[in-house]
Amino acid sequence: MSSTDDDLEKRFGQLFGDDVEPLRGKGANHIAKPAEVTPGVLARRKSAQLEQKKEDNFLDPVSSITQVDPYEFLEFARPGVQHGVYKNLRMGKYEIQSRLDLHRHTVEQARHALFSFVDDCQKHGVRCGLVTHGMGVGLEQPAKLKSCVNHWLRQFDQVLAFHTAQKPHGGAGSTYVLIKKNRVARQKTSDSLEEARRLKR
Repeated sequence: MSSTDDDLEKRFGQLFGDDVEPLRGKGANHIAKPAEVTPGVLARRKSAQLEQKKEDNFLDPVSSITQVDPYEFLEFARPGVQHGVYKNLRMGKYEIQSRLDLHRHTVEQARHALFSFVDDCQKHGVRCGLVTHGMGVGLEQPAKLKSCVNHWLRQFDQVLAFHTAQKPHGGAGSTYVLIKKNRVARQKTSDSLEEARRLKR
């Protein structure tokens, strides 16, 4: 250590005391404290994710939706959906794996709820869902949510088909929805078919 360094050490000791040592190097080392994951942080993250979903929501606003009759049967199938598959959906023969009840929802709430529902169904491998929208009989705008569901479901690439439910599942106030298989489900089907072929050999 040079005499200049010694002088600096002495002056530092006189100013702050001999038990305090000056920092070495060019500056203080900052150790970042890891962010604590509190319920508030989790709530903000969830809110941010929901906002992102809202921004991605491509469903048309109510102003562009054609009104349907409260008692009208809703029916839709994309080209390529097998007749037998659609018939089973129409007859309510598929297991209902997920449900969405839109009662007491505003149109905008229903728009976001349906968007999330279909998205979550495909992500979790749900093949058949049930959307309960009611009929709105006696209201100023009858079948408002039913009309929206009829219009919106056609906008999803994930939706292969839908049809008004059978009476035990809500009749004209509910709709069966057939969801396209996700990648994992398609792979399982492919594996099952391959296994069946192997066993036949």
